[in-house]
Amino acid sequence: MDFSWDDLRLFLDVARLGGLSAATKTTGLSAATLGRRITTLERQLGTPLFVRSQTGYRLTEAGEELLARADDVEIGMRSLQRWREGALGDRTVRLSAGLGTSAFLSRHIARLWTTDDAFGLELVTANQKIDIGRRNADLGIRNQRPSEPYLAGRLIGAVAYALYSGRSLVDGAKAGLFVGMAGEANQTQSARWLQAHHGDRIGVRGNDATSVRELVAAGAGLSVFPCFVGDSDPRLIRVAAPIQELQTDQWLVSHHDERHTPAVRTVADRVAGLMREHNALFAGQQPLAVP
Repeated sequence: MDFSWDDLRLFLDVARLGGLSAATKTTGLSAATLGRRITTLERQLGTPLFVRSQTGYRLTEAGEELLARADDVEIGMRSLQRWREGALGDRTVRLSAGLGTSAFLSRHIARLWTTDDAFGLELVTANQKIDIGRRNADLGIRNQRPSEPYLAGRLIGAVAYALYSGRSLVDGAKAGLFVGMAGEANQTQSARWLQAHHGDRIGVRGNDATSVRELVAAGAGLSVFPCFVGDSDPRLIRVAAPIQELQTDQWLVSHHDERHTPAVRTVADRVAGLMREHNALFAGQQPLAVP
């Protein structure tokens, strides 16, 4: 039986992320399309790979076995890809980060990459931790020191969180209501804090950080954002001091085998330098504009 690498790659995303919804962000496909592709793969194999439920997708015994074998295939495909890139005299450095951090890096792309560089740069935006060990990324910005023995971490700063409202206290914000997170986005530390402290006052929810920020800017209520996100948006205003229990460190993570390669080292040094220059913004210490 012939296997499609594309189908195996989709299977890996769904298996690692635990469901179709999360995998839509990494694959760029709709949940319906992903579901059809997984069902087709199961029919080809003649066995179910997942147990479906409202809480997500759980691997069956056959799915666990395929995951182990597909992991090996992925390593080989990554190796072939790197060989091809090297043969073409080109190299792409993949840098993973969350939505807000990726947006910040995008605004400062000139500091991270130029047309004179002998490599390309790819931003991998995901709320879930991207597996650097499997070479799904070369570098990652995380909120914890890496615990895996094959990963190296560099502390590059701290991230503060605070409550924000739109600049005009209208509608929900005026009534003292909050905007919460829904779905998988509700599992972040800041979303859980908001639910624990103000869950009875949440009037509107969004299932991703961008929609929540738009809702707050429009006056639907208050919500928690990283200070580098809230303080950089002229439509928002911080209404309280940073929340100490939400502050996290920020680590730049790489694989031990890759961190000294010229392209990866160059991007890592540029990211670390950029973050150091903006430490005050990320730590919530930047002077705030008068509303």
